[in-house]
Amino acid sequence: MRGIAIRAESLGKEYRIASVRRPHNTLRDAVAGSVRSAAARLRGAERSGHETFWALRDVSFEIHPAEVVGVVGANGAGKSTLLKILARITEPTTGLADIHGRVGSLLEVGTGFHSELTGRENVFLSGAILGMRRTEIARNFDEIVAFSEVERFIDTPVKHYSSGMALRLAFAVAAHLEPEILIIDEVLAVGDARFQKKCLGKMQDVSSRQGRTVLFVSHNMNAVQRLCSRCLLLRAGELVAAGPTEEILSL
Repeated sequence: MRGIAIRAESLGKEYRIASVRRPHNTLRDAVAGSVRSAAARLRGAERSGHETFWALRDVSFEIHPAEVVGVVGANGAGKSTLLKILARITEPTTGLADIHGRVGSLLEVGTGFHSELTGRENVFLSGAILGMRRTEIARNFDEIVAFSEVERFIDTPVKHYSSGMALRLAFAVAAHLEPEILIIDEVLAVGDARFQKKCLGKMQDVSSRQGRTVLFVSHNMNAVQRLCSRCLLLRAGELVAAGPTEEILSL
């Protein structure tokens, strides 16, 4: 398999955690505060007035075109942070991510939607953000609406949609507007079992028949096994293993 769709090199993401100073009401509080302050100085946090937390640290990998790769790990492992960096929603603190191709992402319900605009207007807005011409969007519009099953509400502002309706339309947009790379987070868990099955089938179709790259985060191991040929395993913000799905899921 030739070429690289996604290359991550030493990716790291650091967040600041604000320090909260409480009044010392008793002698015991004052002593405890002094101990905490001394410990903070040893960590270097007192000088900057904050503590830091690394959501990702030194993560490197490559994904080839048309690969379907799962990202697995416990809550807080750094999966969503990684996808936000790859989708250009947030910048890494260290390292870099090379993305070769147009990216369609679904990281939160209704990501990228403007709540005051109608479903129809948001479809065209999302396509424009992806760099598509209006004629290209119009060519896919009927298929997007049919897949999302929100035909009756397509001219209703998205702020009036239920979370399930917003999810269906957001997924349909991400999957049908022809991105070379599709990034999907755990949000499919919001949908019912029938729609989840429909989404998995669509992702299989865009990867195998249309040759697009898919990066998929899920806690549903059956879905990961069905869809992904390879997986990345994150623990506490670090990439601890990468390889065939069966092998990674057995760890």
